[in-house]
Amino acid sequence: MGTGERANQQTRGQGRGLEQAATRVKEILVPVDGSEASMEAVSLACATAKRNKGKVHVVYVVEVHRSLPLDADMGADARKGEEILDRAERRAEEADFEVEGQLLQARDASHAIVDEAIERGVDAIILATGYKRRLGEGGVFAWPRGGKPSRLPGEFRLGRVCQYVLENAPCEVWLIRLPMAD
Repeated sequence: MGTGERANQQTRGQGRGLEQAATRVKEILVPVDGSEASMEAVSLACATAKRNKGKVHVVYVVEVHRSLPLDADMGADARKGEEILDRAERRAEEADFEVEGQLLQARDASHAIVDEAIERGVDAIILATGYKRRLGEGGVFAWPRGGKPSRLPGEFRLGRVCQYVLENAPCEVWLIRLPMAD
């Protein structure tokens, strides 16, 4: 068996592993923020859960400033969250699937997402992220002498919520990033 055949066989094997992992995922948590990427995450979660006879939990987290009580009336922020949850539920209906939406209030969205995943015992979190770069900076590499290339300021950033969830979630985390806008 040649090197090329072995590589193709390994690639096919990895694909089956991902496919098998996707069929194990039944309970899915999808944090939404109103972005198109988060709505696409809802669609993916619905398709996956529908195929696997699972359930999708959609959450919107309102971050409460530390100077306020955790159960403070968040007014406009809560209304915005309810509207976004309604959009997510409509997106699920388009996929002929029903989701369970919940508005959460927490000091930190990232902690709330991980805590919710633990509490619900989900198999996966499907998390959307935007394309984040510092304004006016490129993402080119700097090549130091005798070392590995390092990114210049302006490299792609995940954001604090994605970073925390990826590092601390007890389950699979699927990350979605839509293509960059032209």
